[in-house]
Formats: sequence, C-alpha cells, structure tokens
Amino acid sequence: MDALNTLVTQHGGLVVTVLALVCVGLAIALIAVARRTARFERRLLGITRGEDGRSLESILDSHLDKVYDLAAEVGSLSTRAGNLEMRLTYAVQRTGLVRFNPFEDTGGNQSFALAMLDARGDGFIVSSLHSRGSTRIYAKTVTRGAADVALSTEENEALRMATSSGSSSSGPKQG
Repeated sequence: MDALNTLVTQHGGLVVTVLALVCVGLAIALIAVARRTARFERRLLGITRGEDGRSLESILDSHLDKVYDLAAEVGSLSTRAGNLEMRLTYAVQRTGLVRFNPFEDTGGNQSFALAMLDARGDGFIVSSLHSRGSTRIYAKTVTRGAADVALSTEENEALRMATSSGSSSSGPKQG
C-alpha cells in the first residue's frame, strides 16, 4: 500500500489530469446520449400520437372496435343475403314468350303465350288470342314445370323455353 501512496504522490498531477479528462469525456458522452434519447423520445411520441393527440393505444382500440363492428355487420349482411336468396326462389326467374297468329284473317302475330316460372318451376302461363273482333286471355298454373291442364302447342313451346333456359328467354314463333 505504501508503494501505491508513493506512486500517487509522485505522479499526483498526472493522475488528476487523466481523471479530469476521463470525467470530461464521460460528460460529453452523457450529453450525447441525453440528446439522442430526447430525439428518440420525440420521434416515438410523434409515432404513437395520432393527429388529434390521442395515444397509439387509443387509436388501436378505436380501430379494433371498428373491426368488431364491421364483423358484426358482415354477419348481419350474410344473414340478410341468405334470407334474400331463399325468397328469390319464389321470384319470376325464367320466362318464355311465343308470339303467333291463330287466325288467318288477322296479321302481325298479335296473339301470344307467356310462361313465367320461379326457380323451382312453379308459375303460370298467360295466353292471349287476338282476333279482329275480340281478344281472349287465358291463365294456366304450372307446378314443378308441368301444367295442371292441357296446353296448346304455343303454350307448350313457351313452357319449354322457360324451363330449358334457366333465365329469361323470348323469341317469336310463327304459327
């Protein structure tokens, strides 16, 4: 221990100078680290603060609430779409139209047979027979693609067009 005391007393000024330089270096490093930390904190605060000053956590909570609301709305829309699809099977989806001339004294194919069916093949056929003196209209029901009464040639053609197409179809037929 005496040797250390002797060394320090002989070189005391040098030891103090070295320690002072180390302290100054540490102070400079501390200032640099403090400035970098402050700059990092400002950047982090800018990232985590929304436009309206809210924190990133509150913004994420808000977005998460919106995601849950949208998921519930999608579920509701899915249910509504299913209900609409079920109801759509009862809507007129398939048609067949045949225009014809049943009488020689009239022209222009003013008479027609119109078949209108839903997805299951249920519906009706409306026929109109036009002559110079009158027009007669007939309606016949169709169940699962078959009529419950006898059909004329034109009515059969309209029904065939409706059942075979699966969608709207029409076209004139000369009679």
